[in-house]
Amino acid sequence: MVVRSWRHIKERYNLIGVRCKNCGTVYFPSREICPKCRRKTDFEDIKLSGRGKVYTYSVVHVAPKDFEKQAPYVIAIIELEEGVKITGQVVDCKPDEVYIGMPVEVVFRRIKEDGDDGVITYGYKFRPVEN
Repeated sequence: MVVRSWRHIKERYNLIGVRCKNCGTVYFPSREICPKCRRKTDFEDIKLSGRGKVYTYSVVHVAPKDFEKQAPYVIAIIELEEGVKITGQVVDCKPDEVYIGMPVEVVFRRIKEDGDDGVITYGYKFRPVEN
């Protein structure tokens, strides 16, 4: 996939989900069939708030090749205000400061740099917020 075309994937940089017009359930990323209604239905785009709380998390001490320099780091499942659960890295704090229920908000940050060309991939991560 050409890097420039990634910007056109609404979920990648805008945190856009969909809401089922039949039952009102919100999903991220978008889908064709509502698992709750169990049928193909109409969906409407919804801009997710990006605010939520840590549902569960894990500290990665032995990281994959592209992320070795970041270790240790926290990967968490974040439950957004809309009820959607999203996996993301928790940043701007130490791993031992993360706790279940911690309020967080989305930020868009550098994920990694690819290949000799130095193509930089950006995406969403989460940082702690004060109550």
